[in-house]
Amino acid sequence: MNAADSTRRFDVVLGSRSPARLSVLTRAGVHPRVLVPEVDEDAILNDLTGVRPTDVVARLAMAKSDAVVATLIAERTESESAAARDRSMPDTVVLTCDSMLLFRGSLTGKPHTPDVAIDQWKRVRGQSAQLLTGHHLAVLGGLDVVASASETASTTIDFADPDDAEIESYVATGEPLEVAGGFTLDGLGGWFVDAIDGDPSSVIGIGLPTVRRLLRRVGIGVAELW
Repeated sequence: MNAADSTRRFDVVLGSRSPARLSVLTRAGVHPRVLVPEVDEDAILNDLTGVRPTDVVARLAMAKSDAVVATLIAERTESESAAARDRSMPDTVVLTCDSMLLFRGSLTGKPHTPDVAIDQWKRVRGQSAQLLTGHHLAVLGGLDVVASASETASTTIDFADPDDAEIESYVATGEPLEVAGGFTLDGLGGWFVDAIDGDPSSVIGIGLPTVRRLLRRVGIGVAELW
């Protein structure tokens, strides 16, 4: 692939149900199709016991990518003949991510329940932790993955020291239950983050600098997605 070829066309697919990730991309000029990957994250995590935390989130992002690519290939196989597909279909860039919070050597994902979220916040308040976001990029040409790349972004989060009542009020909003680490940077959770050291967009859900580097590795300029 020639990055200087301005005639190339790329579709972009975001493999995530996260509205925050979609918002990051659209504000940055990319308007992807959203396909939610169907993966058993708990089963994958069980198979990754003992794996380095940075690799865990990267492997989860890769599993999501594999699921999205399988869906796209099935769609293409059913909808078009090979000849028509080769003539009309642009290459597709598939972006997937997974985030988890690394605190004192342990990874935590989405709390899911209020009790877990409250307990997690009481552990990290007034402390620092690393938000790890695994990114995977795959380029689908026809029915084949023609390029792929992965990278994990790490950002240090300095949490504020909210009291018990503030934690319980925050958890009662429901916001932290389905987000990695039980907090947001761009929502109500921002009240309880004193500082970050790293890429803000990766904390929100998808790191623009990381995606740009991954695109470069597979020979695509980020402006080709705008």
